[in-house]
Amino acid sequence: MIRILLADDQADVRTGFRMVLDSQPDMSVVGEAADGTAAVELARSLRPDLVLADIRMPGLDGLEVTRRLAGPGVQDPVRVLVVTTFDHDDYVRTALRDGACGFLLKRSGPNLLIEGVRAAVAGDVLISPQITVRLLRGLPSAQPAAPADAPAPSTPLTAREAEIAHLVADGLTNAEIGDRLFISAGTAKTHIANIQAKLKVRNRVGIAAWAWEAGRVAGG
Repeated sequence: MIRILLADDQADVRTGFRMVLDSQPDMSVVGEAADGTAAVELARSLRPDLVLADIRMPGLDGLEVTRRLAGPGVQDPVRVLVVTTFDHDDYVRTALRDGACGFLLKRSGPNLLIEGVRAAVAGDVLISPQITVRLLRGLPSAQPAAPADAPAPSTPLTAREAEIAHLVADGLTNAEIGDRLFISAGTAKTHIANIQAKLKVRNRVGIAAWAWEAGRVAGG
């Protein structure tokens, strides 16, 4: 069972997250905090598997909560997944630098929230696709290279897998990919897992980076 602490100053948001997460057979919300100071204290006493923290909260903000619970040098750290409406690049970089195991936007929906929780507990990092695309476009190396210069996967992608890799790099979620290709979100997730295995990458960020390098996504 994945034990989760919610830290958000909006009661309706905490209620919505609790409903989504408690509906999963392997997840349980064990506590709630309406401000950053309470979040740190509860995390240290309850020792949850994961803290979901908003950025802007009274007392300590989510970035400071992340630094205190998961930052470099913290003894016995607690995993923190940032879930917020604020997607400024500085927030993303600071959160990840200070130990966050993911950065999700609240508007990304319940499916990505569940996926982000499981990824965080598994030791992976999940970033909302919208943010991933924007960050990649800001990198000098994000300009597409000729396909011949792109790293070849260990096993060639099928036409459908290449199409899905393109959509991942465009920032679509599993549900959106399913809608676009008339397949279920679960089938899209399976394809993405196969793509990760073939490309030897750990997450959607790696897929998106490969797609950019392969010239499958227009730059600029």
